[in-house]
Amino acid sequence: MPQGLFGDVRRFDELDSTNRYLLDEARAGAPEGVVAVAGHQSAGRGRRGRTWEAPPGANLLVSVLLRPVLDVEDLYLGTVALCLAARAACVTTGHAPVTIKWPNDLLVGDRKVAGVLAEADFTAPGGPPGSVALVAGIGVNLRWGGPQGADGTSLLEAAGVDVGPDALLDTFLAELEARRPLLDGPGGRRALADEFRHYCSTIGRLVAVDLGSSTVHGEAVGLSDQGLLLVRVDGETRPIAAGDVVHLRPMRD
Repeated sequence: MPQGLFGDVRRFDELDSTNRYLLDEARAGAPEGVVAVAGHQSAGRGRRGRTWEAPPGANLLVSVLLRPVLDVEDLYLGTVALCLAARAACVTTGHAPVTIKWPNDLLVGDRKVAGVLAEADFTAPGGPPGSVALVAGIGVNLRWGGPQGADGTSLLEAAGVDVGPDALLDTFLAELEARRPLLDGPGGRRALADEFRHYCSTIGRLVAVDLGSSTVHGEAVGLSDQGLLLVRVDGETRPIAAGDVVHLRPMRD
C-alpha cells in the first residue's frame, strides 16, 4: 500500500481519463500527491489529442498530481521525473531493458511499452506560491502491447514476466517519490537531466522530428538541462522543445 507523498490513491474500475479527473481535482484545490488509477479508460488521451485505449485490466493506467515551483522552461522536467520513475519500476518488477525515447515514451528495443502525457494548469489553487498544478499520466503495457502488427509491446511479451498492476504501481510511486525533491532546486534538476541522458535511446540516433508545420531531420546529439532535444542539422545544433520523433536508424560508429 503506497504511503508518504503518494498515499492518497483513488481507484476506479472505469474512468474517462485519469488526467481529466486529476485536473478537475487540482482546480478544486486538491493537494500534491493525489493519485488516480483506472482499470479501464473510456477516453484515454495521448499527445496531440490522440486517443489511447487498452482492454480492461490489461495495463497500468495512472495519473499523479504534482505541484512543483518551476519556471515554464523547466516544466518538462516533471515529465522527465515520471519517465525515469516508470523506467526504473519496469526494470525492477518486469526485468525488461527499458529505455526512454524523447520526449515521453518508454521502449524495449524499438517497441513502445509505455507513454506519458503531462498537462499543466498555472491557475489551479491549492499549491505553494509560484507553483503549477502538473498532472502527469502514464499507461504501461503489462499484458497487452496493442493490436497485432503495431509497434507496441508489453512487459509480458518483452520479458516474459507477468507483472500485476498493483506491484508496478507501488514500485513506480516509490521511485517517483525518490525523484520528486529533485524538482525543487537547480542541482536536483540537473541530476534529473543527467539521469535522462543516461537512459535516453534517442541520443546518437538519426531522427525525423515532426514539429507540426515542418519536419526536422538530423542527428540527436544530446539533451539540454531542461530536457530539450538537441539535434544537429546542417552543422548547427538546434534545441527542440516539442515534437514527434521517429528513430531512423542507429548512428554509424
